[in-house]
Amino acid sequence: MKITKSEFISSYADVHKCPAPDKPEFAFIGRSNVGKSSLINMLTQTKDLAKTSSTPGKTQTINHFLINETWYLVDLPGYGYASVSKTIREGFGQMIEDYVQKRENLSCIFVLVDSRLEPQKSDLSFINWAGSKGVPLAIVFTKVDKLKLNELQRNVQQFKKAVLADWEELPPMIITSSEKKTGRDELLDFIDDALKVYKQQG
Repeated sequence: MKITKSEFISSYADVHKCPAPDKPEFAFIGRSNVGKSSLINMLTQTKDLAKTSSTPGKTQTINHFLINETWYLVDLPGYGYASVSKTIREGFGQMIEDYVQKRENLSCIFVLVDSRLEPQKSDLSFINWAGSKGVPLAIVFTKVDKLKLNELQRNVQQFKKAVLADWEELPPMIITSSEKKTGRDELLDFIDDALKVYKQQG
C-alpha cells in the first residue's frame, strides 16, 4: 500500500463526537513516550501529522487522521504515565475503554511496546483487556534501532513468553524503528490485508 494523502480530521475526548463510523479504523496506542507520534509520522511520511512531544502523556484526546480518503488512522491517548494526575489517568482509561468497546468500525488496535524494556505490566494488562473484548490487535515493537540484534531478540522472546502466560497463541507482532523506517512496509501490508477483509465483510 502507498499512502498518497493523509489529513487531520478531528480531536475529541468524547468517543460519541468522533467521525461517523463509516470507514475502517486502525488505532495506535501504547505507554506514554513509546514513540507513537514518531511512528505515525514515519508511516504516513509526514513530518508532523501527529505532534511529537518530549512530555509523556501529551495526547489526551482521540485523534482521527483520514488516510487515502478511505480509512482512518487513530491516535489514542497513552496509558501508564505516573506523573499525569490520577483523575486524568482514570479519564484516559474511560476514554480508551469507550473507544475500544463502542467503535464498531475498529479493524485493529496496534499496541506499541518499547523494545528496550522488559515486559511492562501496563502493556500486558491492556493487551489482555482488549483481547478479552474480542478486539483484533497486533503488537508493534518500537525503537528497535536502539538495541543490538541479540538484545532485541532476547526482549522480544521475553515479551512473547509474558503474553503466552494468558494467550493460547500470539497476536501478530511487527518490529519497527521510526528512525530507520524499519517495519513500515510490514505495517502497511498488514493494514492493506485488513482493509481487504473489511471490504469483503462490508
